[in-house]
Amino acid sequence: MTKFATLPEKNPLVCALAYDGLCTFEFGIAVELFALSRPEFENWYRFATVKAEAGPIRAVGGITVDAQDDLDLLKDASLIIVPGWRGADTPVPEDLCAALRAAHDNGARVASICSGVFVLAAAGLLDGQTATTHWRYTDTLAQRYPQINVDPDVLFVEGDRVFTSAGSAAGLDLGLHIIRQDFGAQVAASVARRLVLPAQRDGGQRQFVPRPEPKARVGSSLAALQDRIRASIDEEWPVDRMARAAATSGRTLARRFHEETGTTPLNWIKMERVSRAAELLENGTIPLTDVWEICGFGSAETFRREFRKTMGVPPMRYRERLGAPLRG
Repeated sequence: MTKFATLPEKNPLVCALAYDGLCTFEFGIAVELFALSRPEFENWYRFATVKAEAGPIRAVGGITVDAQDDLDLLKDASLIIVPGWRGADTPVPEDLCAALRAAHDNGARVASICSGVFVLAAAGLLDGQTATTHWRYTDTLAQRYPQINVDPDVLFVEGDRVFTSAGSAAGLDLGLHIIRQDFGAQVAASVARRLVLPAQRDGGQRQFVPRPEPKARVGSSLAALQDRIRASIDEEWPVDRMARAAATSGRTLARRFHEETGTTPLNWIKMERVSRAAELLENGTIPLTDVWEICGFGSAETFRREFRKTMGVPPMRYRERLGAPLRG
């Protein structure tokens, strides 16, 4: 049996919080990553479910969680996982906030998945730091906690022993990142293989491709223009050509694009090209050297620059992280 590098101290204790309205999938991420027995490793984490409040703990899906450990255990934790909170409008109990602050002051790391960020924000652990959450909640988080620098695009953020991740599945990326820090890349890669996941997706990778969808009326000239551009995305489409194709002026075209997509004609077509390139990279059958030409970027350098600006990672790394064949 192969033995991997281990932490110098005893097995670190991971505590996952459980409370009424618990998000089952996110809690399951914590269990899968940190509680599952892994006999192939010389050491692994100790794991405990901590009941964060009195009363029955009813999880989403009709499951009831019978947790024995209470908030006092957090003082011994190396890592505390905060799954999605039961509602952005729901107050967080002060005794939970106090326990998290005390544990953090004692050296514990605290990590939230998705809307669990509202628990960390209520506890004051994110003041003056950068954080993220699911893109549906980023505006709400920024409005309610202006002292937090909210980054809406990334998969996860690491601060001062405080970690925040985006939507639910991004919790897997964050968990693998933490395992990589604790036990090294080889162990993290082994865990990822068991999960059938890429070994590493950079925290800075975008949550999704911001591809504006038209709200054009059926049969409108703008919708027809967009379909025409998509069908010939490899061609040059300056604004004057787009205006001629739509039988309108450049100024009118710009106004209608803003009204129906929320962006400019040139930015819309750039997003379409990036989105098409991402699809080709995910497919993995077209050489990387051909993707930029098929998508109409004009040059390989423009392709790399615009793709990285939008997606947060270079095209080659995007394909590699998805496990697609590295052709070209």
